[in-house]
Amino acid sequence: MSRILTLNIGASKATLAEYALNGKRNLTLTAYGSGDLQTVDVNDASSVAASLPPIISQIMRETGIRPAPLVVSLGGQMVFPRFAKIPPVGDAAKLEQLVQYEVEQNVPFPIDEIVCDHQFLGTTPEGDRAAMIVAAKLDGVTAVTDAVIAAGLKPVAVDVSQMAVLNALRFSTPDLSGCNVVLDVGAKTTSLILVENEKIYTRSITVAGNSITKEIAQAFGCSIEEAEQLKLERGYVSLGGVTEDEDEITDRVSKIIRTVLTRLHAEISRSINFYRSQQGGAAPSRIFLTGGSVRLPQLDEFFRETLQIEVGYLNPFTAVGIGGKVNAEALENDAFTLAESVGLALRQTDLPDLIRINLMPPELVAQARNVRRIPFLVTGAVGVLAALGLGILWQNHELETKQAQLEYVQAENGKLGQKQQQLQAAQAKEKTALEACDELQKLMRRRTAVLDRVRAVRASLLPGMWIFKWDHIPPSEEDAESGLEGVKIVVLGWNDTMEKELAKWKKDHPKEHNVDAPNIIKKSLEAVPGLVAKPEGDEGKRDAVTVNFQTGPNLQEITLLFKFAPVPSADPNPPSGKNQKRRGRK
Repeated sequence: MSRILTLNIGASKATLAEYALNGKRNLTLTAYGSGDLQTVDVNDASSVAASLPPIISQIMRETGIRPAPLVVSLGGQMVFPRFAKIPPVGDAAKLEQLVQYEVEQNVPFPIDEIVCDHQFLGTTPEGDRAAMIVAAKLDGVTAVTDAVIAAGLKPVAVDVSQMAVLNALRFSTPDLSGCNVVLDVGAKTTSLILVENEKIYTRSITVAGNSITKEIAQAFGCSIEEAEQLKLERGYVSLGGVTEDEDEITDRVSKIIRTVLTRLHAEISRSINFYRSQQGGAAPSRIFLTGGSVRLPQLDEFFRETLQIEVGYLNPFTAVGIGGKVNAEALENDAFTLAESVGLALRQTDLPDLIRINLMPPELVAQARNVRRIPFLVTGAVGVLAALGLGILWQNHELETKQAQLEYVQAENGKLGQKQQQLQAAQAKEKTALEACDELQKLMRRRTAVLDRVRAVRASLLPGMWIFKWDHIPPSEEDAESGLEGVKIVVLGWNDTMEKELAKWKKDHPKEHNVDAPNIIKKSLEAVPGLVAKPEGDEGKRDAVTVNFQTGPNLQEITLLFKFAPVPSADPNPPSGKNQKRRGRK
């Protein structure tokens, strides 16, 4: 029994898995784990070289995976796949020349800056040779293999995600026939794979899981992290019609998801039409869903409704065993994201009809070839020298890797320094604006304080009473420092009206006894929040408002002496009394 490791590098995470191969074809998943790549630019060689080794090492520590031969895959955004029909002319050398011509015509980079591979898949009905050609930038591939080596692993093949998923589909669905579609819905891209006998058509669509998250964040005005949480906890695909969810937030999220998926459906339909018109393909009869974003509830129903064909999920473990140490519950949730991993592991079996694209850098291919050429008799001696040489090369390589990591970290630190300066400038600007706003609030509050106080005093009077005189009392030095303002207010009211209103008030408040108009006014003023300054000391024995009461032949005169509390600097709801119910009125 041998062990195989697989590493698939996506746009948002890297997944490392370990398989046991019993015999030639019996695979068993024994361990797997993932690392976050959200902060890594997989299209930037320096970013990959600096960030990927510690991520791989962390996964190995967490899962207990030990070094073994590794098959690694590159995401769809890193490769240029092309299906080609090669005329059956000449010998094998001539076919290779025609393949090379296809590469030069279709890959947008100089030929010495790429690594490419191809595989003939069979013969088309027209008699041409069907070929799958895949190319990638050499520096990107080298960055991945260098990072893998820096993590202590030995790469034996570099595959591409679309071909690995296709191998997993053919292995898990042996009765596959007709034209089929695989939708690998990831974080940043959706890989569409059309397979029909010897024909293969692939396309990367930029509508995927992150597109949904961004739309939710924009609609709710929240952060990307909060939007992702909303998508995971409340998200599902709203189906057609006028149905609404009872929960308003869930209803909005589901409709946002459907809107984004409608765009994805339009791109899928356009790709299928292109395949049928340009390559003479048949209409698809079945769709298989895989990838991290296919967990959305009712996603299969959405595509079944919009595309009007059979839809199912690609479960790669129908013919792959599960080791005893694998968390079965977690795997049930992750199974649809591991199709690529199973496809990579299948390369180490002897199964026929697999697509075995290999984008290993030429330098590593040459090293492997040279090792195989070492004569057996001198293997021991050369092995010692090779070990020394490899040790030196490893140290040099490690030094170069660490240097690259250092340069990358320094560059990122410089970017963060610039962001920090921008943030500090924005914070200073915000502080200045808040100070100006605070001063404006203080000014507006002072301007309205007099009206607020007049309204509060008037609201405390009984009907039929009015303010006759309002005098300010010069404050003491202590009161001035505390913001207290003394006031003497004279209130008048007609005797006959006051008697009626007081009788009505007592009727409405039967539990109150021996209450007259002055005490009603005093208690009302003292009850308005923030209006009257409370005296220091024992508030239960000292009144905040002093009242003098006189009754003439026709008028009652009440004199109020008290201190207004300080004006709040920024109180959005000052104690104006304008919303109080006038006593004695219905």
